[in-house]
Amino acid sequence: MSAEDILSVAPPPADHRLSYGADPNQFVDVRIPTSKGPLPSLLNIHGGFWRARYDLTHAGHLCQALRLAGVATFNVEYRRVGNAGGGWPGTFDDVRAAYRLVRQSTKKYSLDLERVAAMGHSAGGQLAICLAAHESSLRRVISLAGVVDLKRAFELHLSNDAVVEFLGGTPTEVPDHYREADPLVLSIPHAKQWLVHGSADDTVPPAFSRDYVAIKKQKREDVHLLEIPDCGHFDVIDPRSEVFKKHISSLVSSVLA
Repeated sequence: MSAEDILSVAPPPADHRLSYGADPNQFVDVRIPTSKGPLPSLLNIHGGFWRARYDLTHAGHLCQALRLAGVATFNVEYRRVGNAGGGWPGTFDDVRAAYRLVRQSTKKYSLDLERVAAMGHSAGGQLAICLAAHESSLRRVISLAGVVDLKRAFELHLSNDAVVEFLGGTPTEVPDHYREADPLVLSIPHAKQWLVHGSADDTVPPAFSRDYVAIKKQKREDVHLLEIPDCGHFDVIDPRSEVFKKHISSLVSSVLA
């Protein structure tokens, strides 16, 4: 099976589903390790170019694998382009609300508030880093093959101009949306950032993460790059892949140590 098959394989069920709003897409799937707390926790933000066509189901595999590694995972669903209220800023408002729900669940699930991270894949990488920029309490963030340069995403017409759909226009038409949402232009002085990208990614070019790290280092942000040879776009979220076993699981564990 290829890594992309992970999109169509049903994951093990979550332990709990919590709502953070009234919309059917405003919920998190929670998986809690059997180990004794206080537990490290991870808010996971799935990708899919911000579109309603893709939901959180496939990310359940990754969350289950991290649960077995001792991490409490909160797999967030959110309103997307094609859902009422989806797009900017509704999509991001949902992610922020989900993050606050995690922090409010400290006692319920015996979480360690000093060991909380957000992680996102593809478009979820943009949302995760954007979350770190807007929430000063978030000190650890991981982007997996993230769309972390929205103007370049527009210039390259990634996924048939997905960023235009998400932000409601081009950089000329809605410049404020790009300033608010683009990780590359946001200031993140307080959080450690890890960017992971496969050199063989043909969905989001690895130069997105490579250039992001170079630019943010010039701004003296605490940012790190892991570029994985011969790794595609979905290998980083597939627990069956050697990439996940060798790199992603250990990275999350070290980030939350």
